[in-house]
Amino acid sequence: MVIAYFDCFSGIAGDMILGAMVDAGLPLSYLKRELSKLSVGGFEIKLQRQKGPVGGTNLHVITKKELPRSDYTTIRALINRSKLSSEVKLISSAVFERLAEAEGKVHGVPKERAHFHEVGAIDSIVDIIGSAIGFEYFGFDEIYSSPLPMTRGRIRSAHGLLPVPAPATLHLIKGVPLEKAPVRDEIVTPTGAAIITTVAKHFGECPLHKIETLGYGFGDKRFPGIPNALRLMIGEGYPVVVIEANIDDMNPQIFDHVMERLFRAGAVDVMLQPIQMKKNRPAVMLHCQAPWDKKDKVIDVILRETTTMGVRYYPVERKVLKRGFKTVKTRLGKIRMKTAYDNDDKAIKSVPEYEDVIKLARKTGRSVLSILNEIKDR
Repeated sequence: MVIAYFDCFSGIAGDMILGAMVDAGLPLSYLKRELSKLSVGGFEIKLQRQKGPVGGTNLHVITKKELPRSDYTTIRALINRSKLSSEVKLISSAVFERLAEAEGKVHGVPKERAHFHEVGAIDSIVDIIGSAIGFEYFGFDEIYSSPLPMTRGRIRSAHGLLPVPAPATLHLIKGVPLEKAPVRDEIVTPTGAAIITTVAKHFGECPLHKIETLGYGFGDKRFPGIPNALRLMIGEGYPVVVIEANIDDMNPQIFDHVMERLFRAGAVDVMLQPIQMKKNRPAVMLHCQAPWDKKDKVIDVILRETTTMGVRYYPVERKVLKRGFKTVKTRLGKIRMKTAYDNDDKAIKSVPEYEDVIKLARKTGRSVLSILNEIKDR
């Protein structure tokens, strides 16, 4: 599984996202060729190699003209009638729709009537569609991001002096984890926020266990003591994380409810194991496995629904066989068989679905063991 992780330690903007992908290996010639399918013109892309403590790419979109109209409806039509691929159209249209919804909430108008100012400029349009081209080029299975930095300050805009983050940006980052930043300036732009909140599956810790490619995309501003860069890491991700808690003071009747909630939160496996704790107290270790992006939800269930004061978690690798179900007829009735396959799609083992066996046992009055034996000898 190829995963992209955007480390927004110094913010995020559209040109920084695109610059980071070019720095990570997106060919400039390919990017330009795909962008020409938009049929806009009036711009050129220049790269500047950033040197210093951290090297990277500063991507500039130099415009020679602007669109006569820059509202959501106009840009959506521009994308739809272009020769861009269906995936690039899908991603870029989704980004502009998020932007339109945010601008509409700020100005109290429907998204169809939302007018883009800075975001409607050709350079921002190139940043968004260029980023979609990059996502398609790399073919990421999943995209993750660090928490976004929260700053203060003021910026000048088409509407005058505005606080940072800009009003539309605030709408875009609602529900996203934030971190304090030592900069009084706009470092999360509306374009950057719209792109990352559209494509990122989760905001939090880095899910990679093997980094294969790095890219740095720089912005034009300079901040004291910190590079104005976005770091892109590409590699293999942890498939699952193990989450554990030792519990010695909870009514055991509650564990059934906890297990149900954990599976609903995204856990793929839940196990209870008897243990001995300090002072020789008998206790239970609650052991869960969950996809990395479901980790926070599973932890929240454990902390809210049990008496434990904390959990431990660590990433693990897991190998599972491909599985499928096939319904077969037996003398007692139909039953589903769960079959596992190897990498060559060859069946290597098959077992009856337990719930179906229970139903047959209740229906026929036979024991579960006798039904299992009969299916085995079938």
